[in-house]
Amino acid sequence: MMELGGKKVGKIARNIGGNGVGQILVAVAVAFFVRLFSGPGPALLPANEFDDENNDHDDVIDDESSVDGKVFPVTIRWSNITCSLSDKKSKSVRFLLKDVSGEAKSGRLLAIMGPSGSGKTTLLNVLAGQLAASPRLSLSGFLEINGQRKSKKFFKQEDLFFSQMTVRETISLAAELQLPQISSAGARDEYVNDLLCKLGLVSCADSIVGDAKVRGISGGEKKRLSVACELIASPSVIFADEPTTGLDAFQAEKVMETLSQLAQDGHTVICSIHQPRGSIYYKFDDIVLLTEGSLVYAGTARDEPLSYFAKLGYPCPDHVNPAEFLADLISIDYSTSESINSSQKRINGLVETFSRQTASVIYATPLINEDKFTKGMKFGGNNFAKRGGWWREFRLLLRRAWMQASRDGPTNKVRTRMSIASAIIFGSVFWRMGTSQTSIQDRMGLLQVAAINTAMAALTKTVGVFPKERAIVDRERAKGSYSLGPYLLSKLLAEIPVGAAFPLLFGGILYPMARLHPTFSR
Repeated sequence: MMELGGKKVGKIARNIGGNGVGQILVAVAVAFFVRLFSGPGPALLPANEFDDENNDHDDVIDDESSVDGKVFPVTIRWSNITCSLSDKKSKSVRFLLKDVSGEAKSGRLLAIMGPSGSGKTTLLNVLAGQLAASPRLSLSGFLEINGQRKSKKFFKQEDLFFSQMTVRETISLAAELQLPQISSAGARDEYVNDLLCKLGLVSCADSIVGDAKVRGISGGEKKRLSVACELIASPSVIFADEPTTGLDAFQAEKVMETLSQLAQDGHTVICSIHQPRGSIYYKFDDIVLLTEGSLVYAGTARDEPLSYFAKLGYPCPDHVNPAEFLADLISIDYSTSESINSSQKRINGLVETFSRQTASVIYATPLINEDKFTKGMKFGGNNFAKRGGWWREFRLLLRRAWMQASRDGPTNKVRTRMSIASAIIFGSVFWRMGTSQTSIQDRMGLLQVAAINTAMAALTKTVGVFPKERAIVDRERAKGSYSLGPYLLSKLLAEIPVGAAFPLLFGGILYPMARLHPTFSR
């Protein structure tokens, strides 16, 4: 189903009928539903965007032992990770990562730092099993989880939510879907309130999440809400890719305080971050410094890296942000040819010095020749939580879908105006048609354009809404929150009352204007 090509989609669109815009919309709808029914697949990264600094997302490893709310300790160790990307046209090879090693321990916050294009996001995606398989991509090295080979299940987390639901409703519904064992409403409310307090979301608990059309909570609050939804099942390891991007200094520090607190609670937290402020830097327990895919430093954070580089002849000046000092130290200055050569020479020396100090052998699970292990790490899982039954899922999803559809005031207002305007236009063109033989063709034309207008109005709304919801549904299904059947049925039933109101309004105005057999039964 995933390989349905453009020709087949176009053929289906032509068979359905119509041309121009209608065919395009039908083709888009067909392609989308093919993707939807194919189920969640790997979180793909384009081949030329493995280290896209604006690709903000959080990834969470869930563990079977952590569903009861207790954090299962997980230590991840990697060694000699090398990732390269080949270009067939130029026959060149670009190394995204070069012999990178490190360790992330339970109860500690690990930060991956480096300039743009250094390989931060690539390393994060390698550890989280998020790199898409590609014949152009070569990956080798060793990976170890708690000292043994054990397939973990991963899912991609994005700051996407149902815009018309409040923060409290979003967390509460996620708790009901992921933790059906908490059957008591009082216990569930207490659990949700504890999460709200833990992540500093009490002040905005009853505010809607919002979207581009309706103002809701801020970007920092949305990132913390994203973390809250993932903490419901108490995951062991949290990956955060650039969690502070797009936030002001205060909100960025609040988000990092949350991640630091999660590490103190026993979670293993790994994040990539780009030049943080000084107060954020001192929240890190461990740090990995990358430049051009090579490892410059890996170990304890705070003052240890400064002492290490000071011994090499690069002391950090007083009253300077350590993160800025480290960023300047491992970045290439492209202003002049002399600065390029000197900075490149400095970086090569730092890389070589640290590589000599790194242990030569770390016993771990090889990434290569272990297809089963690698496949087990890919995006997608079946049973992260014990689901509470088909009808329970349907009831919860129907409630959410109805709240989203009925509260979407701006969209409903636009659809109302469009229905009234279309009815007036068509009614004016086909004003009070007669009942003679010559008016039959006019009646056939009116019925045709009215049917097309109604279908296109519904399809336009669907095409606009479903791509956003698909990302949310993929994420929730990856956690095993529900299956596809309850979602589709609940979405259909919730949209029927709201969706039927607009064609009724359209017909109620058009019918008497065109005088289409003016009897009540008709």
